[in-house]
Amino acid sequence: MGPKAKKTGNKKKKINKAERLKQIQEEEEKRLKDEEEARLKYEKEELERLEMERIEREKWCQLEEKDLQRRNEELEELYLLEGCFPEAEKLKRETRLLAQWKHYIECDGTPDPTVAQEINTFISLWKEETNETFEAVIKKSKLVLNLIEKLKLILLETPPCDLHEKSITQYQGSIQQLQELLHFKFNVATEILLRQASTLADLDTGNMEKIIRDENITLYLWANLKKNPRYKSIRFSETQVGFEIPRILAASDIALRVLHTHYDHVSPLRHIPKPTEEEPTTLETEILKEELEDVETAISTEDQKESKPEESGSKLIHEEEIKVEQQSNIEVQMNFADEESEAVKGELEMKLFSETVSAAHLLQIENAPEMPLAFEDNEVDICQFTTLGGIYHLDILELPPQCKPAKGWMIVEILKEGLQKYTYPPETTEDLEAENAFPPVEVTLRVHDNVMFFEDPMVVRWNAEDQHWTTDGISNISYEQKERLITFSLETFGPVTLIQDTHINMPYRSWELRPLDVNQVLLTVTTVFTEIQIHIKENVCMLSSIKLQDIKEDFPILEGKWMTSFCFINALKEAGLNIFPTGHSHFYVSANNKIPLVEVKAYRQMALLSSAFAFGWSKWNLECTSSKVVFKVKEHLAEEWPENPNWDLLLFTGDRAQMLKINEESEAFSEALKEETEFHSTLYHMVKDFASKEAMEKIRSSDCQSLACVCQMLLSTRLLSYS
Repeated sequence: MGPKAKKTGNKKKKINKAERLKQIQEEEEKRLKDEEEARLKYEKEELERLEMERIEREKWCQLEEKDLQRRNEELEELYLLEGCFPEAEKLKRETRLLAQWKHYIECDGTPDPTVAQEINTFISLWKEETNETFEAVIKKSKLVLNLIEKLKLILLETPPCDLHEKSITQYQGSIQQLQELLHFKFNVATEILLRQASTLADLDTGNMEKIIRDENITLYLWANLKKNPRYKSIRFSETQVGFEIPRILAASDIALRVLHTHYDHVSPLRHIPKPTEEEPTTLETEILKEELEDVETAISTEDQKESKPEESGSKLIHEEEIKVEQQSNIEVQMNFADEESEAVKGELEMKLFSETVSAAHLLQIENAPEMPLAFEDNEVDICQFTTLGGIYHLDILELPPQCKPAKGWMIVEILKEGLQKYTYPPETTEDLEAENAFPPVEVTLRVHDNVMFFEDPMVVRWNAEDQHWTTDGISNISYEQKERLITFSLETFGPVTLIQDTHINMPYRSWELRPLDVNQVLLTVTTVFTEIQIHIKENVCMLSSIKLQDIKEDFPILEGKWMTSFCFINALKEAGLNIFPTGHSHFYVSANNKIPLVEVKAYRQMALLSSAFAFGWSKWNLECTSSKVVFKVKEHLAEEWPENPNWDLLLFTGDRAQMLKINEESEAFSEALKEETEFHSTLYHMVKDFASKEAMEKIRSSDCQSLACVCQMLLSTRLLSYS
């Protein structure tokens, strides 16, 4: 009985139907209760969220209304502050006029390149000079290059309002004439040198070799006097520069020349948009012009009234009723009215000039609407690539008749046609194996020390017939970076140059602009290959340092040299450190293009604040639309820069500035306002809310030329679109 009872006790108790229904009912009630609680909780949270949104919306509307109420006042104050830009432009204009006047009173014999008559006289007189040695031409070339640079700088620096179509045509024509004359003179001097080849022959080889070096040119000249068909490897002494020539050239009466001009006088001149007679103007500018015309008419009318003969006055002059005091009162009132009219006229002129300067700033960052014209096969796109290190004029020359001594005299036959090029390969040949008889010539050149290539340079030659650079006819290119030697095979001789991608340093990885001292700032631009630091002081710039892969590189050609902004920009471009986009760059770079007007306003206002505030790159600038820019901002007055600065994020739309709640480490972009901050119409008034008194005083006391220089560098680098 015992075991059996135990077995019965172990069986699970069966749940009857009533209990099961009760259990299901309880579960259903619990589920409904949970759903109700969840619904109530959701409704409560939704109501709270809607209430929060309503409060935020009300707060946002209040801030917008507050911003709108003080907008005119803030914009008027900004206009006064931005008066530094037209003021700086006026000083530049006065400096240009003063330079012309100084040149005039010095009377040192050098021509004024802007005066067509003077430059034409200079060219005519130099053309008449003959039998100049190569050294004499080099000496004269310094003046010619200086004149060319002056003209190029005038075309670059002068704002469109001061540059007329006639002037552009004249200056570019003078540049071209000077370039052609200089190269002609080098050719004549080369011919004179080659006539003396037999007297300068090397004792060991019997051939003539000559190297002439200068800061602007390097000449390598070799004359084949012995015509030894086995002497095919030519290397200029103490250099690796030279040629590997075929047998036919080794046995010919020729000379080989490498004329390395450290400048580029071959590429076409930069196209300058010619200002139209009636420039497009804004409605505000049109109104200002009309007001100015009205004031000028009023002043003219008053002048006419005053200058009328004393017809009516002479009748009244003897009348005793007119007292002297009354007449004097009338004169005082008229003089006061004239002064007031002149003051109004001056103010309107300044407003117009300010509009013109603003338009010029906008023009600088205007994107071209279309790609450059279609290029032929092998033609180099001059918008995509830049020539660097100057031009190597490679020539095979016919050896001219040699000087012969006779009874104490040197007799030489002078050919009327002058220096002649040897055609290689010949235009017509009956040799069936012409390809074997006239193979490409191997050339080895040394890359200029003053240029920086971040990738192996490309070699291109000048197509004189079609007037463009081309890659055809060049093969077997090899580059030894350490020795800076480049070797290639060349089918046709002529000008050759090295090119690099114009946008190799774009887009930038990051950037930073921070104050150093009174009217001094440091601009740092970090690219894939390098970090460039630019020191801006008053109205000049200097390359402070350059780092390659965290190693500081010495670049003596630029470091430590102060230059005006446009000269400095040109110098960096020519050195291969191009961080200056053009109007076509957006076709070649994955840029974060912002609306030009927003960009210009940001740069101008950043420049105004640059003496007391630092600005920096933000990753969120990529996240916002083209009508908005985001960057970091921080007040900085101390001498030393902190390791981990505490930045604020600022969003700017051109018409509104606001501080953002997010930081660089935030997970997502949001335009939410930072606590206890408001909207403002300008960056100046935005930072004024949290700036120290010392910072604001420093901003207001900044030099106009220094601020204009900072603005120019920001406009030229376009940091907000190309980083």
